[in-house]
Amino acid sequence: MEEGTTTGRTMIGALLALQHKDPEDCPDQLIRALCISALEAGSSTSADTVEWAMSLMLNNPKTLRLHPPTPLLVPHESSIDCIVGGFYIPKGTMLLVNTSAIHRDPKIWDKPTNFIPERFEGEKCEGNMAMPFGMGRRRCPAENLGMQMVGLALGTMIQCFEWERVGEELVDMTDGFGLTAPRAVPLEAFYKPRQSMITLVSEV
Repeated sequence: MEEGTTTGRTMIGALLALQHKDPEDCPDQLIRALCISALEAGSSTSADTVEWAMSLMLNNPKTLRLHPPTPLLVPHESSIDCIVGGFYIPKGTMLLVNTSAIHRDPKIWDKPTNFIPERFEGEKCEGNMAMPFGMGRRRCPAENLGMQMVGLALGTMIQCFEWERVGEELVDMTDGFGLTAPRAVPLEAFYKPRQSMITLVSEV
């Protein structure tokens, strides 16, 4: 990047500006890794969340709590020595927050694996303990975008189509393994356009 040039208010632009100031502290490998992480976080997380939401809906004719976009939040590193929950955390320690375990902790949630949407009603409800996007200044910067994308996708699918399970058995809700939170078995379901939406769907 030449002296005096600007890169605009983008993530890549900011990284290139940092690299220009200190090439050793912000190498190409770091920029590449951050860009790949941003791309993965912006696509797989939303797709997995929609799939889990449809699975729960089919079983119950709460998704972000039971099946958050990522079971483990993005790793952080402690900048100073500190004590968290009675545990001593030395400076430089890599920290991983297990949101999946927190969202299923019976000490926090009443019947954590049950479908109880009322738990999220009211201002002082246990639903306020949910943190699928993390907390504080290090929480996911794309939280609003992710909520809008998932809400729009789910709303459109439910509004335009009627959904049914394949067979009488409930949808398998076994968790898979991965950085995001895939299902162990891909979701399969029957769907057909709602009569009132056939005209609209045909124009999509």
